[in-house]
Amino acid sequence: MGGPRRMSSALLLPFALLSLPPVGAFNATAYREEVESSLRLVHAVATGATGALCVTHRYGRLHAPLHAARWDAARARADLAANLLRQLGLENAEVLTAVSQSLVMGSSSSERAVGSRVVALQPDGVVQGSIAWERYGTGEPVAVPSPQMDKPPDPEYPWYVSAYQTEELRSSRFMPSPPGAAMGGWWTYPYYSCEAERWLMSYTAPVSKIRGLSGVVSLDIDISNLEINQCEAKYEDENDNQIYSFHGTHKCPNETTYCIYKRNRGMNIRHTGWARGSYICKCRPGFYSIHHPEGFNGSLIEVAYQEYEEGGLENWSEPYECFKCQPGCETCSGPEPCLATYNWPFRISLLVISVSCAGLTVCLTIYTRHHRRVKVFRVASPVFLSITLLGCAIMYMEMAAIFPVLDRYSCIATKWTRHMGFCITYTALLMKTWRVSLTYRVKSAHKLKLTDKQLLQWMAPILLIMLVYLCTWTLSSPPDAEVITDDLGLKFKQCTYNWWDHSLAIGEILFLLWGVRVCYRVRHAESLYNEARLISIAIYNIFTVNSLMIAFHLLILPRAGPDIKYLLGFIRTQLSTSTTVLLVFLPKVLRVVRGTGDTWDSRARARGVPASSSLNGIGLVPDDPPDLYQENEELKEEVQKLAAQIEFMKIVQMEMHNRHLRPRPGGYFSSQAPNSHSPVHNNSNSQESTEWTGPV
Repeated sequence: MGGPRRMSSALLLPFALLSLPPVGAFNATAYREEVESSLRLVHAVATGATGALCVTHRYGRLHAPLHAARWDAARARADLAANLLRQLGLENAEVLTAVSQSLVMGSSSSERAVGSRVVALQPDGVVQGSIAWERYGTGEPVAVPSPQMDKPPDPEYPWYVSAYQTEELRSSRFMPSPPGAAMGGWWTYPYYSCEAERWLMSYTAPVSKIRGLSGVVSLDIDISNLEINQCEAKYEDENDNQIYSFHGTHKCPNETTYCIYKRNRGMNIRHTGWARGSYICKCRPGFYSIHHPEGFNGSLIEVAYQEYEEGGLENWSEPYECFKCQPGCETCSGPEPCLATYNWPFRISLLVISVSCAGLTVCLTIYTRHHRRVKVFRVASPVFLSITLLGCAIMYMEMAAIFPVLDRYSCIATKWTRHMGFCITYTALLMKTWRVSLTYRVKSAHKLKLTDKQLLQWMAPILLIMLVYLCTWTLSSPPDAEVITDDLGLKFKQCTYNWWDHSLAIGEILFLLWGVRVCYRVRHAESLYNEARLISIAIYNIFTVNSLMIAFHLLILPRAGPDIKYLLGFIRTQLSTSTTVLLVFLPKVLRVVRGTGDTWDSRARARGVPASSSLNGIGLVPDDPPDLYQENEELKEEVQKLAAQIEFMKIVQMEMHNRHLRPRPGGYFSSQAPNSHSPVHNNSNSQESTEWTGPV
């Protein structure tokens, strides 16, 4: 016969391109329409609406190629049968019967066909002889009606195309063969048989002309167990039982949803895999649907799309779209927010207060330097007072660092302002208190004097250690912001806490404990203007405030919101920094304002504190000209003490072991008055007379 012949592979598209028509005839829109038409046929068969199809036709063809490699064994049997007929001829009916029957006698499902036929054709295309078989399940083959004799085969047969009906090398009824496949025939596209009520696919192998006759060997494969998965294919191994042509034909709105294949395994439904809309449109991460949290039914979406194609509403997909979640929500079930809100007016007010405090601290530094000659500032060391105020200003700026939504740079600024400001402020105060401790323990007449320059030399290594630690931290493992949740599950960012923070916190606690110990040792020290006691109170205060705030953050309010944490940071800053500034500087400023800044503390002088001593050495300015009057007063006190001691030793040495002097009754050296503490006894009216017992 002059029917279908093997088509050259050069005329085929690559199999990887879904075996579409040749490039010259390729049209994505047309192919899409053919696939949609196939899906409508599948839907009609699945719902039993085959009246229009099966009344006028016996077969419903799909233009949807699939992988046929699983039936290579059956195809090879058909090719072998065609080769046998070429050798044995097509005239003998017994040969046709044996060959056609053998095609449905395979032992396995991959080899066994559900139907087979052999047709012998005359040169004009009229049937010379034919035989057909069908097999149901594992039963024996049954002969069925075959094409009528002396007539051309029915052109509706999906497995046959007359050479006189097409000018193409390959009929559009057959799928393109995979490139490089050694096949003697062609596979048809899948089709539905109204008589058999199942989905079939046929393989047709032509038989060359032998003594004027040509023929066709064909077998039918039942593909009703295949599945139509309209979702995107993920793994080829899992999709071996699916028709790849329908992959990606779902109608889910891709912007907001994604497709999930839902297998229909109902035992009372035939061809459960052959159903349109066997999927669910699930909301993508970051989107939600209030009324359909489990997803939209694919069957309903397919119906809506079909109505749209038939002239329905343009916004057909709107009811099946998911809504975008609130910012910061990876997943959500409604329009509820996922990010904690920031009360910006509240935060701005706290920031303004903190920045104002920092500005006032800078002004106070200038004020201190301006009045550094005044006694109340001079005896407290203006250098260390300025350093303390500088550290306080840095600590105030921590509120500016944690004000915005935190990121890496704001977290770095937070760590630097908090720890560097703490180190500068309280190292300066503790250096002064430590000088008190050293000078307070000196019992000799010579006072131990530590100058500001010497204290700065001790302070520099401490600041250098902190500086190196923070630089190493920033360069090697810079602190970053992490997302945490509050009590309501709302997300916000907070700076990370790791072993860098913990190590530094332990170091600061040990530093404060040492400061508390130093302050406790100088609790009885007398100083001008009560300086030592006020510094001690400031050290106790920062230790107490830091301890309470750690308890608040870790135990009482571990999951507080961003505004509460900002408020806690503000309270900590005010209770520690502002209290330190008020304790150390407010009394001095008040004295200057009242005009008593150059007046010595009369109460301290009444308690015996020398006029030229402040904190037993704190705040002395050796570079300033000395106060001669005060030094003369001190010298007089020392000379009087020394003269009394010399006079006492002179009398003792004169009376002791002197045999020319008789001890007076009741005198210092008299044995009758051993408890007398005076070397000269003035009781001249005593009537008692004792005899001196000293050496002769």
